[in-house]
Amino acid sequence: MSLAFEEIFSIENAFQGIPMAGRTDAWILSDTAAAHGIPPDSPQLATFRETYLRHLAIEIEKPGPTRKGLMPGVRELLDALASNDDVYLALVTGNYESGARMKLEYFDLWKYFPCGAFGDAAPHRNVLVPRALEAVEACGGPAFAPADAIVIGDTPLDVGCAAHVGARSLAIATGSHSVEQLQAAGADVVLKDLGDTAQVLRVIADFRLD
Repeated sequence: MSLAFEEIFSIENAFQGIPMAGRTDAWILSDTAAAHGIPPDSPQLATFRETYLRHLAIEIEKPGPTRKGLMPGVRELLDALASNDDVYLALVTGNYESGARMKLEYFDLWKYFPCGAFGDAAPHRNVLVPRALEAVEACGGPAFAPADAIVIGDTPLDVGCAAHVGARSLAIATGSHSVEQLQAAGADVVLKDLGDTAQVLRVIADFRLD
């Protein structure tokens, strides 16, 4: 994102100090533009997404300065949930859809999510769960109420978007927020990671029995 912003606006490290965790890409870009005095109707802002995706396609293939890989238990949990006829998986992310697909295909995870809601035009994360439920029904999945949805995420904003519509939240402390911070945010359950598949499945089963 920094490379794209620098290419378009000739501003280095433009996102320094801009909160990112749990926010949508559109929200992050809006805050960054405002911080640098760029009006929201700037025609140049409209070119950001495609410029960012072009850079992402290059950068994702490079070794990063920090570890690049899957968090513990992610693939095992997705395999278990995908094989359960009583569960429907959908992706809820603040990433642009094309960016999310690029990242997940790199790790062979995109195949688990037939649909979802993305941050392309979402000013805030709270709109994503209702949009995901609409997307599930539109692509042939079941129609169900937000109270029957379980949001799994690693930021207080993920917890908040679940609470906003009455969904349950399972928070995972593998991101930049601790177990204590996620508990304080109001998560229904907090785990340090997804490494124990059986434990996660028990949590999900308990949610469904409530």
